[in-house]
Amino acid sequence: MSKETPWRRLRRGVHDILEVGSDAHPASSFVDAFIITLIVANVAAFALETVEPLGTEYAAAFRRFNTFSVAVFTVEYVLRIWSAVDIPLFRNEPHWRARLKFARRPIMIIDLLAILPFYLGSLLPIDLRVLRVLRLFRLLKLVRYSPALQSLQRVFATEWRALVGALLVILILLFFCSTLMYFLEREAQPETMGSIPQALWWAMATLTTVGYGDVVPVTPAGKVVGAVVMLLGLCALALPVAIVATGFSQESGRHEFVITWGNVARVPLFETLKATEIAEICRVLHARHFPPGAPIVSAGESGSAMYIIESGEVLADYGDDIREPLGPGDFFGERALLDHRRHKSDVIAATSCRIYVLDSVSLAKLGRRHPEVLQTIRKVARERHQEAKERAAEEAS
Repeated sequence: MSKETPWRRLRRGVHDILEVGSDAHPASSFVDAFIITLIVANVAAFALETVEPLGTEYAAAFRRFNTFSVAVFTVEYVLRIWSAVDIPLFRNEPHWRARLKFARRPIMIIDLLAILPFYLGSLLPIDLRVLRVLRLFRLLKLVRYSPALQSLQRVFATEWRALVGALLVILILLFFCSTLMYFLEREAQPETMGSIPQALWWAMATLTTVGYGDVVPVTPAGKVVGAVVMLLGLCALALPVAIVATGFSQESGRHEFVITWGNVARVPLFETLKATEIAEICRVLHARHFPPGAPIVSAGESGSAMYIIESGEVLADYGDDIREPLGPGDFFGERALLDHRRHKSDVIAATSCRIYVLDSVSLAKLGRRHPEVLQTIRKVARERHQEAKERAAEEAS
């Protein structure tokens, strides 16, 4: 293994600050707070620019602040791209390919869109009013720093099939109601209900319970149908709201800290996977935090999950004063989970720990999609079982 140069050490430090978080580098919290403050200030400045006479009187100050913000965001973007080669799953890739793959991630595209309008306005004859609107992409950068927004993003990614189904139900209702109203009202008011596309406007306003009142049924039959459509609208719109609310509640309950793509990519168990596969795994992991001394697993408990240490240290207590320390990247509980039995030892948090929990259902899904991960887990489980047998034999002799 080649000696680490100061340049590589600096690059890894930049990666830890920008991508991993405060667990890897103490400066990360300060950098995150500074970037979040700058994003919020940009949104405030964007709004204040539209207020007269502030926009005219302080135009030069707004321009200087925008230039400063773009410079900071550009440096941040370039440093993220530059340090991407230190992500474990990219370590066997050529540097240019690793950086290209990293730049294609959705959150990095948002970062690029946040600074691109400034440079486009300097190089191309584009309407500056359009570019000002594009500055709102900077607000989307908050997704990187907001656990709630990240949870909501995971909910949409997980429940998109159910949401598409709910949307189809709404579309079917729209066309059914507008067609029915067209036949009932076309003769009474041909100017507003003379075609199905015209009736769609009424159906949309009624199903969404907005009720503009600019188009209303005038025939008795039309009024009856209108009342029914109002009731159907309440039920139809409740579907996507319930899906998102339930998913968000479940997601919040299973994550006591934010599971980031960068942190999961550092776990040796997952380091051979691709970026898209890491993103899939982030969605099936549960996140738990344990204070020092807290029991994580107790002997005799059912083995319903395995545990992967994200940060901190735990002690596996095998009895007879035999304790095995485990640190970041190690995992435990896999033997009880694979053999469908109870845990034989206690595992206690030696320090403040952040643990990824992979339950039996999630492990089955992961094994079907990525059998190499399951093979690694089984291999480690066999090795540990063999070591335990050898240790017991030594003690017996």
